[in-house]
Amino acid sequence: MTLDLLRSAHATLDYEIAQERASAFGRLGRRLEAALAALAACPRTENSDRKIRDALVEQAGYALWLFVVQREACGLNKISQVLRDYGVPNEVYVRMGPLASPSIQPTKTVELEAASAPMF
Repeated sequence: MTLDLLRSAHATLDYEIAQERASAFGRLGRRLEAALAALAACPRTENSDRKIRDALVEQAGYALWLFVVQREACGLNKISQVLRDYGVPNEVYVRMGPLASPSIQPTKTVELEAASAPMF
């Protein structure tokens, strides 16, 4: 009987871990979509504010990095599929990684999430 209880507890824990992974994966996917949408809304013209666009590219690169790390934690390793499915511009892909300037926060959503982001 005790072994059955342990197996049941283990199965419950495995289920909760899978739920949390899926939830985090969904949140990070939405964050990536929002960052890419904000970047797409920023005009790429000579008159546009380059500092704002650079900050948006940096935020999108950070969101992409978080999403890719979560995918890899779930056993999904093909980044080419992510780049294609989400339409990630090359300028974002080459900036994928942790924020170089965490003080640059172009959007409220990113500001709240970046404030609680772990420091590496």
